[in-house]
Amino acid sequence: MLKILKPFTIISCSILLVACNDDNSKQQTFFQPPTKPIPFNPIESTIDSMQASIATKGATCSGIVQSYLNRIEAFDRKGPNLNSVIAINQEALKEAKDLDNFFQSTGKMKGDLHCVTVLVKDNIDVKGMPTTAGSSALIDNYPSRDAFIIKNIKEHGGIILGKTNLDEFAFGYVGKSTVGGQVKNIYDLEKGPGGSSSGTATAISGNLAMVGIGTDTGGSIRVPSSLQGLVGLRPSLRLVSQDGIVPLAPSQDTAGPICREAIDCAKLTDSLAGFDTSLNSNQRVSFENTSPLLVSSTAYQTLVNKPTTYAPLNSSLVGKHIGLIRGMFPSNDKEEGQLVNKAMNEAITKLRQAGAIVEEVQVSDLPTILGEIGYVDSSGQTYGNFSSLSGFEFKQSITKYLNNSNSKYKSYDDLLNTGQMIPSFANYNRDFNTNGFSQGYTLNTTIRSPYVRSRLEAALNNTTLNGQIQGARFDALAYPSLVGLVGDLGSSPNAGRNNRLSAFSGFPAISIPAATVNSKNFSKYPLNVNIEFIGHEFDEKTLFDIAIPFQKMNPARLVPSNTPALSSSI
Repeated sequence: MLKILKPFTIISCSILLVACNDDNSKQQTFFQPPTKPIPFNPIESTIDSMQASIATKGATCSGIVQSYLNRIEAFDRKGPNLNSVIAINQEALKEAKDLDNFFQSTGKMKGDLHCVTVLVKDNIDVKGMPTTAGSSALIDNYPSRDAFIIKNIKEHGGIILGKTNLDEFAFGYVGKSTVGGQVKNIYDLEKGPGGSSSGTATAISGNLAMVGIGTDTGGSIRVPSSLQGLVGLRPSLRLVSQDGIVPLAPSQDTAGPICREAIDCAKLTDSLAGFDTSLNSNQRVSFENTSPLLVSSTAYQTLVNKPTTYAPLNSSLVGKHIGLIRGMFPSNDKEEGQLVNKAMNEAITKLRQAGAIVEEVQVSDLPTILGEIGYVDSSGQTYGNFSSLSGFEFKQSITKYLNNSNSKYKSYDDLLNTGQMIPSFANYNRDFNTNGFSQGYTLNTTIRSPYVRSRLEAALNNTTLNGQIQGARFDALAYPSLVGLVGDLGSSPNAGRNNRLSAFSGFPAISIPAATVNSKNFSKYPLNVNIEFIGHEFDEKTLFDIAIPFQKMNPARLVPSNTPALSSSI
């Protein structure tokens, strides 16, 4: 297998110019074409290199979209039968032609995502396409409008290429649904893809589109990204609107980007983040899930401090202060843990070589935070372990979504009574009125959120819980995304509980390839291991300032051999 090559970066930057649109004062992009056209190659293409091809007339948007459609047909429907894409947007080529006409008549790109092909997890509403969440019961659920994030992507020139397969209703890390079947791992077709954003990860890693969108309640962006050599961002809760997304646990749910390159995830995040007036946005004034919704874009901006762009022009690891949480590393008593630790130690060495300051840090009460032991209050009373809110919120939240949808089923009970649900669906049929439910929900909302957030804030700020300064503030904390490696096809990987730190706090985390390892006990192919950086709340900018230069100096991602270049050109 080959390492990533990046032949277009310098060229594309040299031809990009920025101007101000007189009509709306929004930034528009136009180009001064050099004399020589730059051809488009879908293998490991970036947003910059693709737009450079369009700018130099080396490719058209129509040709670019067709090249990805050809790859989906060749590798998802035929060949290795990846089962990553549930449905194709039948309007994609028309939208591409419209962008070609716009560029030809104006000499400008429509927006920062001009002709960026996006594959979207099929629990996100796209007008004209059913939102199934992987369930055969919802194959006729055609939304009346786009989800807020989809509307934003289209306004910035992006093209929704299709919808991707997932764990049904986003339950788990296996990657199987009744609509789409079993998604395969791009590197080893006999291994699992991770989930629940399985199809997005497999498709993007296989170069079936430019970028993708997943959702993450516990680890559903970061787990498949880690197993398939990708960059996946779980944004801060409330940064991204939840409008038009099939819920699992709204108090933990968020959509986020899945990409081959960190810089492309940053550019996609520019469009995902933004204030939404919808009552379903879940963009609240505070982290408490009972707090009121934000009422204006000004209030949103005051809260999140969204930058002009999350994609830095220049970034460096020099001086970045990174705290290493050794308590989240796996045990060395098994080969799996040894390999993860080996990959992490290689990444840490490279961070230091690039000028980052990496120091070990302790997170207070980490076993309690990760749900390994029960919570004990100040009086000594013991409660249960912290757990995901999906078991508490799914039944009510899916009913609310269905009530506002065009599905013939209007509630959780309606779906349960169809007889079409997977066995685990019944696990969420819980009585809200029992003491056990009420106590568990209080534990995982009122108690858990401030408990986890205060301890993570102290670690990031390098202080004690009482605020005593212990050293310089950390830009981010680092740990392995997963404590194990890939699982067999049809089973879950050994993910561990590290994904909970971001999900339980609402703080952003980015997962990025650290290194590849080899083990005949797990696969005959090299296996990817990701490092995860968690940052201060709403400070995705710093996470990208770390991830982008780290990926440049450590191109650990492998180009999959199962989805090679096609002989036909565009």
